[in-house]
Amino acid sequence: MALAGDEPFSPSVLGTREHWDAAYERELQTFQDIGDTGEIWFGEESMVRIIRWLEKHKAKSGYMNLTGIDYSPSAIQLSEKVREKEGMSNIKLKVEDFLAPSAELSGFDICIDKGTFDAISLDPSDAVGKRKVYVGSLCRALKPEGFFLITSCNWTKEELLNEFREGFEILEELPTPKFCFGGRIGNSVTALVFQRKKVRPSILDKLD
Repeated sequence: MALAGDEPFSPSVLGTREHWDAAYERELQTFQDIGDTGEIWFGEESMVRIIRWLEKHKAKSGYMNLTGIDYSPSAIQLSEKVREKEGMSNIKLKVEDFLAPSAELSGFDICIDKGTFDAISLDPSDAVGKRKVYVGSLCRALKPEGFFLITSCNWTKEELLNEFREGFEILEELPTPKFCFGGRIGNSVTALVFQRKKVRPSILDKLD
């Protein structure tokens, strides 16, 4: 864990758009050639973990308005082909930069992140500032008291609590695989459920 004021991670190509554009172009070509849908980040278990939480807590809500975004056009093209293959016509897919989202990207009950915040944290260009922009975009995308599920391989629970302290409160830590190294036990990934804090009315609102 980094000390206060320190940058927690060294810049990496994994934080650049060029890297992900190239990666998804390769995966898109592979899908077109042999039908392989590409790598599942953090493995299938990470998605099962999220789905189980949704089924346990929110399944009765009957969510049908599903939207997937990525800033890489190739990622969305690949997703569109997988959507067609799997017959999931109810899922909307959009090219969106979450750090500069359109006005349409708002009013969601749930947002799920599985690697995006990690990549932003490795951006060679002002990762600290972009993490703050991310939190602001998340607040705008979610309804008050909406849920945010994040899976990270870079951040610990305590670090994520600090990163999302403005506007969010922790609801639950999802169980993830543990490992032991040098006599100390840790987690290979961190999976947390946050809830956006209810917006308190301002004095001006009360006067209206």
